[in-house]
Order: sequence, then C-alpha cells, then structure tokens
Amino acid sequence: MMAAAQTGHGVPPPSLSAGVVGSFAYFTVKDRLPTILTKVIDTIHRNKNKFFEEFGEEGVLAEKKTISFLSKLRNELQTDKVVLPLSDGFGDADSWNQYLQRQQRLQGDHESVSWFKSPWLYMECYMYRRIQEALWFNPPISDFDVFNEGKTQSFFESQQAVMALCTHLEGINKNVEQLSQNELAEHFNKLLRVSLWGNKCDLSISAGRENSQKASPLDSLSSLQPFILVDDANMVWSTLLSAQKPGPSGTTTPGRVDIVLDNAGFELVTDLVLADFLVSSGLACEIHFHGKCSPWFVSDVTAQDFQWTIQQSVRANHKWMSKCGNQWQTYLKEGVWSYHDHPFWTLPNEFCDMAADAPELYATLQRADLVLFKGDLNYRKLTGDREWDHTVGFGTALQGFRPAPLCSLRTLKANIQVGLQPGQGERLSSQEQDWMTSGKYGVIQFYSPHSEH
Repeated sequence: MMAAAQTGHGVPPPSLSAGVVGSFAYFTVKDRLPTILTKVIDTIHRNKNKFFEEFGEEGVLAEKKTISFLSKLRNELQTDKVVLPLSDGFGDADSWNQYLQRQQRLQGDHESVSWFKSPWLYMECYMYRRIQEALWFNPPISDFDVFNEGKTQSFFESQQAVMALCTHLEGINKNVEQLSQNELAEHFNKLLRVSLWGNKCDLSISAGRENSQKASPLDSLSSLQPFILVDDANMVWSTLLSAQKPGPSGTTTPGRVDIVLDNAGFELVTDLVLADFLVSSGLACEIHFHGKCSPWFVSDVTAQDFQWTIQQSVRANHKWMSKCGNQWQTYLKEGVWSYHDHPFWTLPNEFCDMAADAPELYATLQRADLVLFKGDLNYRKLTGDREWDHTVGFGTALQGFRPAPLCSLRTLKANIQVGLQPGQGERLSSQEQDWMTSGKYGVIQFYSPHSEH
C-alpha cells in the first residue's frame, strides 16, 4: 500500500487529500529555484552585447523586458504569490492552465495554489515554463537558450572522459561479431552502468554550478557497484534477448529501444555510446531518443543539444571520438536512430496521465520493446513524486503506466525511492540522512507489464 502522500509532492490521487508544503519542499523552493532564476537573469544580461550585435536596439529592448519579467517571477516565487495562468498563447498553454484548474479543485481554493503550498514537482516545472514564457514574449531573442553555456561547458570539461569512452567503444566494436553472448552481456552491463552514473552530472541539482565528469567512468564502476540500491540489469538484458524475433533462414531481427533522455553534456554521450553498442552488437535494430521541446531543468537535452553533441564529436581532434560522431550521424541519416520531442515531456503531469493526455506519445512508447528512462526527473514523474513506502513495488508506484517493459537509470537526487528490500531504507537513513538527495546512490530499476516482480 501507498503511504500518505508527502506534503508538497505530486498531485494526490482522488482518495488522498492535498496537503500543505512540507519542510523539504519549502526549503528547496525558497533556496534552489531563486538561485537558478538569478543565474538566468545574469546570463541574459551578460549577453546584452550579443543581442545588440545580432538585432540592434530591438535586441537590447527585448533583453530589458525579459529581465523585468523574470525579476517579477522571482518576486512571485520568494513571496509565495498565487500561481498565475499562462497567457502567452503557445501550444501547451491550455494544458498548463487546465493543470492549474485541477490543482485548484484538489486544494479547494484558488488562493491555496501558491508557490509554497503547491506540489513541489509542479512548481519546479512551472518555473521553467515561465522562463520560456519570458523569452517567447520577447522576440527577437525568443530562441535564446539561457542554459546553453552550462551545457556546453559541461561537455568540454568532460572531454577526457568522453575520449576514454569512445576509445572503449571502438575496442568493443572492432571485434563485436566474434563476441560470445556472455561477453556481450558483460559489455552491456558495463555500458549500462556508465549510462547510470553519467546521470550524476545534473546542472539543475547543482543550480548550474560546474558538475562535469573528469576521469574515465570505466575506472570507477567496481567501486560504485555497492551504491546501486536496486540492480535489475539482468532483467533488462533478458528483455533485449527476448525481443529478438525469428527471421528467414534462422536469422533473428532485434527489437526497438527507446531512450527518454535527461541531461546534455557527458550524460548524453554515455547514452549515445550505449545506443551505439546496442545497434552494433545486434541487440537492437533501431533506437528512438526522446528529448525536450525547450530548454528545461537547466541541463536537459533539446534537439539542438542532441545535434550539437554529435557534431562536436565529429569535429573532435581525437580519432575514436570523431569516428563515433561520424557513425552516429550515419545512424541518424539511415533512420536507425531518430530523435523526437513532445510537449508532454515538459508538462508537470505524472507519466500515469500520458495515456489519457498524450495518447499518441503513449502509443509511440508501446511500439518499443524496451524503454530506458534516464534520470531523477523522469523517476519522479514515473512514481508521481509521492512519498511511497520504500518497499512498495516499482510497478505499483507506476500507477498503471505500462506502455512497454521499462527501466529507470537514476542517481538519487529527490526524496523518493521505491522497490527496496525490507529494512534497506531504514538502514540507509540511519547511516546517511541525505542518501535520497546526494546523488551518491543509483538504481537500475526494471518493470515489465508482462510480469510483475
């Protein structure tokens, strides 16, 4: 059974009443979000000359108006103002405003839906959407990515780790056809863990501070193994094998893997390397990547980030990194890889809402044989960002979201974790008060609609 919903976490189901904000959510709203907003304002101001060079006085005026809008937003946040409907008229505005009305019904009062007294996940998402509103209201700087500097810096500061990873992939791929199934499984396990720990590099958690990967991630896999609290890697491997369909003359056709991305920079490279291995090893015949429609949670991947990362790899002055980049471009040109975005990924909704609110996206995921969800935000949306008892099953916490076999690769940075063994959460809490938020621990957590576990 589910524990009482944590106050300030998620939209409670009809059987639960909405509570007031708890201490953790209140602290985070008051401290981290204003810091991020202040950095956004500073970034826009520092680019004033760039806007002038590109757009003349019109660019400077847009910069001033955007900063004024964001300064008012920061004041709304810090003084617990009532949440305002979106008024920009963009395609997702109606969905956001309907969500606000839903909150007002749940909390029973228009005034109670405010920054400090509303679900924490909703308020985080709402802030990022209002940042986009500020830009969209002010052409010609509407397309400016306020988080781009941090994302590119993270990528370049992780170059040694990226080169080591690409070199490792080349070593696998040159002999991949001779590898036994056990050897393939061993390589898969390593690269899955690299993708997991790549999720440590999250700029929204560090409020935009430098958080790159310096050393080769492969060197630390053994020492990090004890910090994986749930390790369902074998189930993920079995799912990939069972997805292979018989073809003519005794051949098999591999299945499709979808990857719901999280952070740009080093983490995205770990996802690309894993996807490359899945294709080159014959474990998958196509990979569908899912990213954000607009800059989100500081470092989340957009289409621009995705293309830019591959282009930078192509241009790298490193033989194997450049070779990887060229191979990734070829995969995209041939349709083996594809990138998609959808407005649902940047709505505040839990994923159990997807079948009703974004049926075409849900149907897309249903065509996958395996869906990998990267990172903490996706985990929070998978589980409704509620304070479940730690021993509640992952499948239960998904609340009916079951498009396909799925796996969460997540380092813990929020106060939620399900699927633990009895006593495991209590032991961790007695040893480390911040075990759910420090990013020290991770999970490889699997669920299949075909079999509860």
